[in-house]
Amino acid sequence: MERQDLSSVSPIRRFLQRIPLVRVVVTFVVGLIALQAALITVLTLISRQRVQRLPPGGFPHLRLPEMTAGDNRLQIYSYGEHLYNAMLDAIDKARESIYFETYLWKDDAIGRAFKERLTAKAEEGVAVYVIYDTFGNLVVPRAFKRFSPAMNVLSFWAIRRPWHLLDPRRYGLDHRKLLIVDGTIAFIGGYNVGSLYATQWRDTHLRIIGPEARDLAQAFVDFWNRFCRKRERIARDYPLRFNPMVNVYGNDIARMIFPIRDTYISAIDRAQHHIRLTNAYFIPDHILLESLEAASRRGVTVEILLPWRSNHLLADWAARSYFTRCLDTGIHLLGYQKAMVHAKTCTIDGQWSTIGTANLDRLSSIGNYEINVEIYDSRFADQMEQLFDSDKTNALEITRERWQRRTPFMRLTERALGPLRLML
Repeated sequence: MERQDLSSVSPIRRFLQRIPLVRVVVTFVVGLIALQAALITVLTLISRQRVQRLPPGGFPHLRLPEMTAGDNRLQIYSYGEHLYNAMLDAIDKARESIYFETYLWKDDAIGRAFKERLTAKAEEGVAVYVIYDTFGNLVVPRAFKRFSPAMNVLSFWAIRRPWHLLDPRRYGLDHRKLLIVDGTIAFIGGYNVGSLYATQWRDTHLRIIGPEARDLAQAFVDFWNRFCRKRERIARDYPLRFNPMVNVYGNDIARMIFPIRDTYISAIDRAQHHIRLTNAYFIPDHILLESLEAASRRGVTVEILLPWRSNHLLADWAARSYFTRCLDTGIHLLGYQKAMVHAKTCTIDGQWSTIGTANLDRLSSIGNYEINVEIYDSRFADQMEQLFDSDKTNALEITRERWQRRTPFMRLTERALGPLRLML
C-alpha cells in the first residue's frame, strides 16, 4: 500500500488528522483551569475562617523622628492612625490649594472624615482637587461619591469611548496615593484611605515638607490636566529642579514610560552589602528577579519581607512559586504575620531608599499609574533599616529547610496557581 504524499493533503485535512493532539491539549488546559478553580475555592474558604481583627496597635510599628535631607524635612509613617491624623491636620491648615489622589477611598469613619474636611476647606475658598480611581471604588456607595460643587473631582477611568477597549494602554488604573497642601507639604506612599488601614494594616508613607513637594504637586497637576475637561485644567505650574538627594519617578502607561522598575534594577545592581526590600505583592519579572539573584551570588545580603497571607489569595501563591528559586540562590525570605503588610519600600547599603505606591508585580511595573520617591541619604536609610528590623520581629523566616517540608497540598497549589503570575 502506497504512503500518502502529505504535500498533496490540504491544510484543513492535515489539521483534522491532528485532532487527537488538539484534544489532548484542550483537555489538559481545561483540566488545569478546573484544578485552579477548585484550589482557589478551597483556599478562599480556608482564608475566610482565618480572618482575624487585631486590637489597635496589634503589630509592631515605630514613631520615627522627623529628619532633614537638604532643604526638605522628611517624616516616615508606619501606622495608619498616625498618618491620617497628620494628613487631616495638613488639610485643616491649607490656605491656597489641596491636591488629593487615592486608589481606594472607603465609606467609613476615616473616609468620611477626609471627605468632610476636604469639603469644609473647599467651601472656605481653598482650591480643592480630588482624584480617585473609578474601578478601585466600584463597591463604594454612590451617595459617598457625591461631592460639594465647591470641590473639583475627577473619577478616573481611561476608557471613555468604545474604541478605547482596543487600546491596552487604556486599561491602566490610577494606583497613586498623594496629598499635597499649598505646594509645600506632600504625602506619598502605600496607604489608601479607610478605617481598616488605620489599625489593621502595616504600610509605609512619607511626608515631605520643602521644595521637593513641588515635584509631587506637578505630578498631580500633569495627571489632572491630561484627564479632566479642558475648562477644568489647573493653570498653575510648579517649577522643578534637579536634586541629588530626593527624586520622584512615575509610571505612565499611556505614554509607555515605566521608570520605577528600572530604578529598582539599577539600585540592586549597584548593591555591595545589603538589600532590604518590603513589598505587598512580590511577583517580579525575570530581569528583576535575576538582578536580586545576582546580588545574592556576589555576596550581598538580600532580605525580602512580604505578607505570609495578604488580601489577595492569588498574589500569595504566585509569589510562593518563586520561593524555591530565591532560596536556592541565598535570598532571605520573611513572611509577615498577624497583619497585612502593604508597604512598597526598599533600602540598600545604608545609602539609597525608596517609598511609593508601586508593587513588584506586572500590574504595577507596566500596567498602572504609579509614583515613587527615592532618597539618597544615609540618615534616612538608617531610619528605613530601623523600620525593617522592627518588622522582622513580626515575621517568620522561610528557610530552605522549612520550605522543603511544605505539605503536598501546598506543592500542588504552588505549581497549579504559579502560571497565573503572568496575569498579576
